[in-house]
Amino acid sequence: MTPHHIEVQSLNVWYGAHHALRDISVSIPRNQITVIMGPSGCGKSTLLKSINRLLEVTDGVRVKGRVLIDGIDVYDPSIDVTEVRKKTGLLSQRPFPLPMSIYDNVAFGPRIHRATRGAALNDTVRHNLQMAGLWDEVKDRLHAPATRLSVGQQQRLCLARGLAVEPEIILGDEATSALDPISAQHIERRLLDLKSHYTIVLVTHILRQAKRLADQVIFMYLGDLVESGPAEEVFSRPREERTRAYLAGQF
Repeated sequence: MTPHHIEVQSLNVWYGAHHALRDISVSIPRNQITVIMGPSGCGKSTLLKSINRLLEVTDGVRVKGRVLIDGIDVYDPSIDVTEVRKKTGLLSQRPFPLPMSIYDNVAFGPRIHRATRGAALNDTVRHNLQMAGLWDEVKDRLHAPATRLSVGQQQRLCLARGLAVEPEIILGDEATSALDPISAQHIERRLLDLKSHYTIVLVTHILRQAKRLADQVIFMYLGDLVESGPAEEVFSRPREERTRAYLAGQF
């Protein structure tokens, strides 16, 4: 098993005529938190969504290059996109609970993928709500509508729902940007706890958050990968002038 869980090789992405990612090559290590940072519009979310092929839901997108997970190119024509997305759970900017109960939100994926039923399904729901740090808050109202939860609780529910299909990778696209500070801290703590079991890749434009969470950093600017490496090195000894300027708050 290689230390690099994800390998991006010569990746280019176009939205129509706009060249959004230019020749990106980077390795993402297993069981660490890799933060993709940079100013708005620099290609952070595009790079993140190339990993689970969510780019394809946007009209006019063209992708050239390779994204390897465990050595297998997810863009190979023989690859089942559903399996790619099952392996890579996504936390979006805003939580999107399904219009059903708290229990059924978490049970949804296991029912589809593994036909889990009865006591085994109950155990799965409980385990993943515990992993997301939500069990104690909802255990007495599992059959209440998920929409009655606070926004912060809904985001943790979406994390539990994603974990329930047993992914290997957790992707977070500004996953705390819609949350109040306390709810954001909840999510950050869960991610730090979960990295021993999952490879985590997070997009953020909040430098303080990147410094709190990152083991590895990828710094993007205007579609280019400017710098990547261990967080301590990038934050304390950046090699590139654009990285130094960004860290100094100049843009």
